[in-house]
Amino acid sequence: MIARYTRAEMGAIWAEEHKYQCWLEVELAASEILAELGHVPAEVATALRAHAGFSVPRIAEVERETRHDVIAFTTAVMETLTERGAGDASRWLHYGLTSNDVVDTAQALQIKQASSLIDRGLAELSANLRRRAFEHKNTLQIGRTHGIHGEPITFGLKLAIWWDEVERHRARFAASAEEMRVGKLSGAVGTLAHISPEAEERICARLGLKVAPVTSQVLPRDLHANYIATLAGIASTLDKMAVEIRHLQRTEVREAEEPFAAGQKGSSAMPHKRNPVTCEQISGLARVVRSNTQAAFENVALWHERDISHSSVERVILPDSTILIDYLLARTNWLVSGLRVNPDRMRRNLESTRGLIFSGQLLLDLAEAGMRREDAYRLVQSHAMQAWETDGDFRAAIEADPEINARLAPEQIDYAFSLDRQLRNVNTIFLRVFGSSLA
Repeated sequence: MIARYTRAEMGAIWAEEHKYQCWLEVELAASEILAELGHVPAEVATALRAHAGFSVPRIAEVERETRHDVIAFTTAVMETLTERGAGDASRWLHYGLTSNDVVDTAQALQIKQASSLIDRGLAELSANLRRRAFEHKNTLQIGRTHGIHGEPITFGLKLAIWWDEVERHRARFAASAEEMRVGKLSGAVGTLAHISPEAEERICARLGLKVAPVTSQVLPRDLHANYIATLAGIASTLDKMAVEIRHLQRTEVREAEEPFAAGQKGSSAMPHKRNPVTCEQISGLARVVRSNTQAAFENVALWHERDISHSSVERVILPDSTILIDYLLARTNWLVSGLRVNPDRMRRNLESTRGLIFSGQLLLDLAEAGMRREDAYRLVQSHAMQAWETDGDFRAAIEADPEINARLAPEQIDYAFSLDRQLRNVNTIFLRVFGSSLA
């Protein structure tokens, strides 16, 4: 991923230096456990831990000749051991292992580290959404269906929906990350021919991983596909939030807008512009994360006990997807935390249709008062369409209609147009969502 969208802590996890350090850690853990089990001399494991190292440029140089990255890595490590006077120990490096014993297990370490950062970003977003939801629990807003005014809501309810969705993603992500916290050292075709089951379990445990119960030379890629799909789900919810805020920032709406910093400029040609650039960036990058899901699922079907068609793909989609989600969570946290909300504009927009938004309640009240539903719908819709076409006053028309007055008393008409009545269950919804109606 380009530097523009890479935050330092996440970027460091996927740096070449750190990748090879994870490879080395797998090699060293294997040597130490094998030494504890008596399969490798104890002094060898000690020497490997003390003297093993590598040079990234040297690995690249050897790989250009060997066309094999793991061989290039082990060659560079063995050279370093010789340079440091521990050349005799080098024959025990990579003992009993095959390439993907190292690569897949080390990759699980990187994903575990990346997942920790993502989990932290999700927790921060959850806290920000909860705080803003309670802040605006009673901030009146018009609800829109198909982009058209529907019935009243509160802005807090919109934020509560987002919070609830993020909480589901947190649970899904925790499950998918835990599935990925798994290593394997079962050999070239997964039969544990050279490393015992006990050794495999203990090596993985030493690394903070579980052991895969059964593998070929590679971990089954449904694990990785599910992990990337979960990231895509998170990206889609961030996109959903960004799209909503973009709409609310439109000049005609202006109910909410992303922060606009001092000195920020919105257009090279139009000085008045305050564009939702962060929201648009979130939407754009979410598309990249979602597109990686296709590649992840294509990786599931590999030839027999191993091919490497997945390898080149994962060198792109695993770093890019985790780096982008980390970045998108940071930008969304900034967006939600600093979101500028305009309650006055929300109220003005809600009232702009002069009562049209209460047509559904009026329909129900007329039916309850004894009017056939079809007749009530026809009557209310006729006034609604007239008000829509002429920009008229819907409530005034209702109050003046003798057929409605024959069914509903003035106080009943008032009640039909009551915001408090429409929103009387907001506290109950907050109780269901958050377990409390109080912040």
